[in-house]
Amino acid sequence: MDRLVGQRIRAMRVARGWTLDALSSRCHISPSNLSRIETGDRRIALDQLVPIAKALGTTLDALIHSDDDEDVIIRPHATAAGAVTIWLLSNGRTGNGVTVAKMRITPERPTGPEDMVVHPGRDWFTVLSGTARLRLGDRVLLVHEGDAAEFSTMTPHVIGAHDGPVEILTIIDHEGERSHLPGARDATLVS
Repeated sequence: MDRLVGQRIRAMRVARGWTLDALSSRCHISPSNLSRIETGDRRIALDQLVPIAKALGTTLDALIHSDDDEDVIIRPHATAAGAVTIWLLSNGRTGNGVTVAKMRITPERPTGPEDMVVHPGRDWFTVLSGTARLRLGDRVLLVHEGDAAEFSTMTPHVIGAHDGPVEILTIIDHEGERSHLPGARDATLVS
């Protein structure tokens, strides 16, 4: 891990066009210690990482995050809630505050006016298979396979299935996650 962090520090320093002396003057760690940190010949202490990260204009997370497959590969598990099954496709650590999910909705899902929700933000989805029935205020729109929909979530809305199950890929913000995916992160998993 020390070698990987050292490589990141060196890459960031070089990308800025800085010498070891230039970084040293910004983080108050000697050039020789920085050199040993960059090559992995010296263990890095937290009290050294904080000033180095600050000098490089980055975060500790950016310097020390793991490069193992678990940071890249998401192995979604299905969570079922009535007529909706959800697979979370983002790991919850995205910096942009959105959640990506695949949803399978069966025609049993209620889509009446009393089932609609409202929340700040925007929702976006694309239909992977089947046809989605989007109730948006007083309108009912059919969104076919391959088509997408984007709308203000301040308009009352609910997504259902039309003439059989529908699978959608959706990108929603934090408020949308709370409204559309309640408990999906910690619900009982279904395979």
